[in-house]
Amino acid sequence: MRSPRRNPTPSMSLEASGMAGRLLARLAQGAGRWLAERFGSAARPADGPRDGDCRNGSVYLVGAGSGAADLLTLKAARLLTQADAVVYDRLVGDEVLALIPVGRERYDVGKARGHHSVPQAEIGELMVRLARQGKSVVRLKGGDPGVFGRMGEELAALGEAGVPVEIVPGITAASAACAAMGIPLTDRAHAQQLRFVTAQCCREDAEPDWASLARRDETLVFYMGLSKVSAICDGLRGAGLPDDWPVMLVANASLPEQRSLVGNLADMPARLAAEPLPSPCLIVVGSVVRMAATHPLPCDSALEQHLY
Repeated sequence: MRSPRRNPTPSMSLEASGMAGRLLARLAQGAGRWLAERFGSAARPADGPRDGDCRNGSVYLVGAGSGAADLLTLKAARLLTQADAVVYDRLVGDEVLALIPVGRERYDVGKARGHHSVPQAEIGELMVRLARQGKSVVRLKGGDPGVFGRMGEELAALGEAGVPVEIVPGITAASAACAAMGIPLTDRAHAQQLRFVTAQCCREDAEPDWASLARRDETLVFYMGLSKVSAICDGLRGAGLPDDWPVMLVANASLPEQRSLVGNLADMPARLAAEPLPSPCLIVVGSVVRMAATHPLPCDSALEQHLY
């Protein structure tokens, strides 16, 4: 069994500060490649783990963020390079999976809508079994593990088995999507409240309380709702929001293949039918969406205009 790696002792010297700056710059330029080179082959010392290192017999519920490796937290990246086994979902990006060193155990338990490759109970049993074998385990989930990620069920399974657990948050899809579109989730002039809603509640047997959702002072973000766009738009219009109330759909947020549609409650179903988007796709409803038309140029576009 590999022993956890010891990180260098932090220093406040100018030399160390300069090194930290260089490391962060390299991380931004090529997170997947650089982290794999930096941590992937490093041996972990025999004198035990430092704080933040993977511990044998423990499970780490880690948020993989929106899929882009350079939006992964440093702690998540470190744990990925140290874990003996990684149990991951479908929405984890290839760039993030590339950080796992060759030779480590990988378990694909990914779920697609309507096709659960591994039942939830079996995922819990797998993590318990790996931990009891003395392995350090990263349970890697797309976005943030605590946002519609069934983390509560996995915490219960691990807690019942007496397995030590640590939660490592990640960037949830709502943050990534709005950042990629150049708008905030909240704004003093538009939305003083923010609500995340799973569109699974839009099924016929679980109709949401549209009246409570049809507010003009908040931003609504629907997860897992691509097939429910018409029901969401109709429900909010029927509860009193105007036909021209802004709606934005963002698929594959933060990734090179990101696509989006901006419209309103009345026309979004037709827009989506004319220009279908892939899953995963987020639905953002609220007046903050109007800011997408006036947001500044992304840094890359501004740099290109400056150079050319």
